[in-house]
Amino acid sequence: MKNLFKIALFAAGSFMITPGFAQTHKDSTLGHKIGNTAKKVGHKTSEIAAKGAATVADKKYDGKMGPSGQTIYIDKDSHYFYVNKKGHRVYVKKAHLKDKPVK
Repeated sequence: MKNLFKIALFAAGSFMITPGFAQTHKDSTLGHKIGNTAKKVGHKTSEIAAKGAATVADKKYDGKMGPSGQTIYIDKDSHYFYVNKKGHRVYVKKAHLKDKPVK
């Protein structure tokens, strides 16, 4: 009976102590990569949706382009804007627009 008690006590003690010696840090690089990828996918989805909505609801300004060659749209209030990589409308003044190169 003493041996059975010793074995049970030893087993219970080892199960209680083992998590203390286990590797406690997690590989954070995988979670970081997943988070960055999810963020990129979300931004691209937002950009495509915003451009689609702008194409349907607003007029496209054919003769001009944005500061970095973006497509310019004109909303119902005659404001000029383009859609950035995060899907946000960036309003610009008419003076900041560039002429499109002739092909």
